[in-house]
Amino acid sequence: MDALTTDSFFNGRLQIRQPEHGYRFSIDAVLLAGHAAPQPQDLVLDLGTGCGIIPLILAYRNPKIKVYGVEVQQQLADLAGLNVKKNGMEDRIVVCCMDMKELPTDDMIPGPMDLVVSNPPYRKALSGRLNPNRQRAVARHEIKATLADVVETARRMLRVAGRLLMIYPAQRMTDLVIQMRAADIEPKFVRLVHSNAHAAAKLVLVEGKKQGRPGVKVGPPLIIYHEDGSYSSEVQEMLRS
Repeated sequence: MDALTTDSFFNGRLQIRQPEHGYRFSIDAVLLAGHAAPQPQDLVLDLGTGCGIIPLILAYRNPKIKVYGVEVQQQLADLAGLNVKKNGMEDRIVVCCMDMKELPTDDMIPGPMDLVVSNPPYRKALSGRLNPNRQRAVARHEIKATLADVVETARRMLRVAGRLLMIYPAQRMTDLVIQMRAADIEPKFVRLVHSNAHAAAKLVLVEGKKQGRPGVKVGPPLIIYHEDGSYSSEVQEMLRS
């Protein structure tokens, strides 16, 4: 395994190791976890879990849930498993190294899910410059899984009225909403994410409900940074508790 760095969350109570030179999680994962709001006893599925950052944050904040992280890249799946063990969360998080398109699988991930979350690859396979680092390329480009694959997997795995929450580029919001509706996951909440108060939206958080009724709520803009480059108070709170 490549050299690792360690990042701390929640005043050092959560320690997360990630590759020094491979794929590293971004603030996107923190924003997604901050909006997930699982209920006690929920079964949660993270598609494309990487180093396990989202399951770790969710399980830390919600000790009564069970989280399953699916990661197709063996090295990242192994790292996610290491992070789970190092943080003593083996009873709350299960990491599976597999292609999400092969789900469901009863022997590894039981029952329909209450909540599916995903911070998927953002770029189409043939769009833009492909990162020479294979780990980063698979995480950022639709090489192993497309947007349609992610949404269809969520449809298969969710119970009726279960929720799908994703973070995606704002410029591809139409693609995401269309895919959700095609999979009978009705978009119910949308929130645009801006780097600062004067920037155009960079990302969008979209939550849908399986077999939900039409009707969407649009949340207030989420601002990541103050003008001086420091995190906004809302993002600081996500990192702190």
